Amino acid sequence: MIKVSDYIAKFVAAQGVKHVFMVTGGGAMHLNDSFGAHPDIEVICNHHEQACAIAAEGYARLNGKLAVVNVTTGPGGLNTLTGVLGQWTDSMPVLYISGQVKHTTTVDSCREIPLRQLGDQEVDIIEVVKPLTKFAESVTDPLQIRRVLSQAVVTAMKGRRGPVWVDVPMDVQGAQVEESELVGFTEDSTVDRVVSDAELTDVVAHLTSAKRPVIVAGHGIRLAKAEKVFFLLTDKLGIPVLSTFNGYDLIATNHPLYVGRIGTLGTRAGNFALQNADVVLCLGTRNNIRQASYNWENFAHRAYKIVVDIDPSELEKPTVHPDLAICADAGSFVQSLMHALDAAQIPDRSAWLAWCKERQAKYPVVLGAYKTQIVSINPYYFVDVLTKAMGPEAVAIAGNGTACVALFQAGNVKTGQRQFWNSGCASMGYDLPAAIGACIGSGKKDVICLAGDGSLQMNIQELATVAHLGLPIKLFYLNNDGYASIKQTQDNFFHRRIGCCPQSGVGFPDILKVAAAYGIPSESLHDNQELEQKIASVLAHQGPIICEVKLSTDYTFMPKLSSEKLPDGKMVSKPLEDLYPFLPREEFESNMIRDE
Repeated sequence: MIKVSDYIAKFVAAQGVKHVFMVTGGGAMHLNDSFGAHPDIEVICNHHEQACAIAAEGYARLNGKLAVVNVTTGPGGLNTLTGVLGQWTDSMPVLYISGQVKHTTTVDSCREIPLRQLGDQEVDIIEVVKPLTKFAESVTDPLQIRRVLSQAVVTAMKGRRGPVWVDVPMDVQGAQVEESELVGFTEDSTVDRVVSDAELTDVVAHLTSAKRPVIVAGHGIRLAKAEKVFFLLTDKLGIPVLSTFNGYDLIATNHPLYVGRIGTLGTRAGNFALQNADVVLCLGTRNNIRQASYNWENFAHRAYKIVVDIDPSELEKPTVHPDLAICADAGSFVQSLMHALDAAQIPDRSAWLAWCKERQAKYPVVLGAYKTQIVSINPYYFVDVLTKAMGPEAVAIAGNGTACVALFQAGNVKTGQRQFWNSGCASMGYDLPAAIGACIGSGKKDVICLAGDGSLQMNIQELATVAHLGLPIKLFYLNNDGYASIKQTQDNFFHRRIGCCPQSGVGFPDILKVAAAYGIPSESLHDNQELEQKIASVLAHQGPIICEVKLSTDYTFMPKLSSEKLPDGKMVSKPLEDLYPFLPREEFESNMIRDE
């Protein structure tokens, strides 16, 4: 006989999972005990369930494997939801195992009565998380535990990945079962869709006949573990490659085919390449609003758009309409395309590539004025210096706002590095918990974390986790006196500020005093003159450290897509190629290729 909670811990360990992120609770007491007692599992105790969830994402993003979270009933489960949403949108495989009150005291046990709550601290978490998960089930029969766990794990990892949830009532957690009597799970024998010969013929024909083709390389390539074969494909084709917000770290900045980043926060060079292309191959990217903009009809509007996505729903959504939609795993598609190209004549793309490279050189994100700034530090220059100083195997995580925007636009990516954030949810408070998860997933190696002063407040309690575990996280605290993104929005549209800085209602603590309270060493970086030396010192520090970076309090993200307010109050997005600050019209037109 084995206790169900012990079986759950045994099952999780058998999946190769070495760590479980947890906040303990009475409703999960058997689960907590069993995970803590298992010899092959290290329990990572956070101070908030949202931090558990986001840490699990950082763990899964870094190593590409399943992550596990254990929380208790009621508020324990509800506190994870921001993290769950981020994993749902960004295809991260996380298994949530929650405790629950005894099944006889759940609303689920008496559905005929419209009760709001029956048990103590009870919430029907399965109904709450169903819209945000690939699979969610409460285990009411102890003999179903093997089937439910197996189905959850297979579902999380198969097809488009995502979070799954298993809720285990207290009486089921503590029940004794014979393993031989547990109900098993038979995986669906359906095989992944194979790209058809007709589709491959169409793709090859368009790629080889195009004058100005580009590849938009998405995060799905990494999820498919297809990085190596992808670069074999790009080398074979010689086609310019553009990176995406979620796939930012896929291609090195110095790669000979890399020509920029696209989207509403893309680079001028990247968006010029996209909008001048006549064939665009979007590979493993869902072309979300941040990438395609609210003016999505204009996205690559001059191009024949080939979109490859593992999720058929993404190919049918009412925004970017592919000319050729291919539902396939990015890895299998690239393999098939490589074979299909064996007999093809690959034209010389050097002139088109040179055109794209010229725009990269002409329109840098990091302007000379940023480097000569005397008072405070420009975030773009800071990111430029930091990422150049980072080693070839560095891991960097950014929160929402200035941290990820500046990193996406101005960051330097080296082969072998990981630099990431959450794209779809993009919550404040992501940075530190994700860095904790990545640090644990890396075997407690150094991790660089970029957190805005506003974002860090959302999960600042996790500094206790960092200090307690001695995690070597180098936290760069971007002090810009509040919420820079909101300041810019309010200044542009309302010409006054509400709740975005100390002068408008939001205060922030002295981070150096906070660091001292947690027993974490700290530094402060005030100007460009000490930038390189201080960054090198922080990166070389053994153990955790916080470095306050005194940024300008008023700066504008640029280049960026800007909306125009019409006389009737309606907002209209500019096309992706026409970024703010707007170029003189003659110069702008010189960057648009007009076919005769």
